[in-house]
Amino acid sequence: MARNIQSLERAAAMLRLLAGGERRLGLTEVAAALGLAKGTAHGILRTLQHEGFVEQDPASGRYQLGAELLRLGNSFLDVHELRARALVWTDDLARSSGESVYLGVLHQQGVLIVHHVFRPDDSRQVLEVGAMQPLHSTALGKVLSAYDPVAHTEAVEAGRESFTAHTLTSAEHFEEVLDLTRARGWAADVEETWEGVASIAAPIHDRRRMPVGAVGITGAVERVRPDGELKPELVAAVRDCARAVSRDLGAGRF
Repeated sequence: MARNIQSLERAAAMLRLLAGGERRLGLTEVAAALGLAKGTAHGILRTLQHEGFVEQDPASGRYQLGAELLRLGNSFLDVHELRARALVWTDDLARSSGESVYLGVLHQQGVLIVHHVFRPDDSRQVLEVGAMQPLHSTALGKVLSAYDPVAHTEAVEAGRESFTAHTLTSAEHFEEVLDLTRARGWAADVEETWEGVASIAAPIHDRRRMPVGAVGITGAVERVRPDGELKPELVAAVRDCARAVSRDLGAGRF
C-alpha cells in the first residue's frame, strides 16, 4: 500500500483548520491545534502563503485562507453551475435532434465531458462523463479554441494528432477553421476524430460574457450530414441550446 505524504497531510489539515475555526489564527494557535512544532507549522504556512492558499495579516501576523483557494473553489462551482443550468436544455436538444448531446469544458489541454445525454432511442450507449476529447479535431474543442484564449494556446502549442484522413493538422488550416467558427458562431467535426461520426457544437458564455464551455450533438454522418451538407435544423438547435444555457448563466442575448 502506498504511504501518504506527511507534509501534504499536514498542509491539508492546516487548510481545514483555517476554514473551520476562527477567521484568523496565529502561528502558536495553528501549531497547538495540530500538534506540530512551531518551526514545522511556520514552514508549511509560509509555503501555503507563497502559493496563495494562505494569507497573513500584516498588522496582527495572523493567518487566513487565501484568494487562490477561493479561485479554485469558484472554478469547481462554475462547472457544477454550468451543468446544472444545462440539464433541461440538453435534454430538450437530445429529444429535438435525436442525437447524443455533450457538454464540455477546457481541462488539461483537452475537452473534459461534464455532461452527456444519451441519444433517445433503444440503442446500447456508454456514458462518457469524465472522458477527454481533443481540442483540434472535435467540434467542442474547436469552439473552445475559437473563443477561449487559453484553449487556443493549448491547441496551438500541442501536437495535433491525425486521427483520420480528414483531421486537419496544419497550424494555418486550424486557424482558418477557428476564424470560420467565430464568424458563424458554431463548429463542426465531420469524421475528423472518428470515422463515420459527425458533430456540431456552439459556445456557452457566462454573465461576464466569458466562454465557459461548449455544447454539441454527435451522431452518424448519414444523419447529421446527409447529402454532404450539415442539416441546418441541427445547427440551429445546437446554437439555440447554447444561447439558452448562456442566458441562464446571465450572459444575456448573443
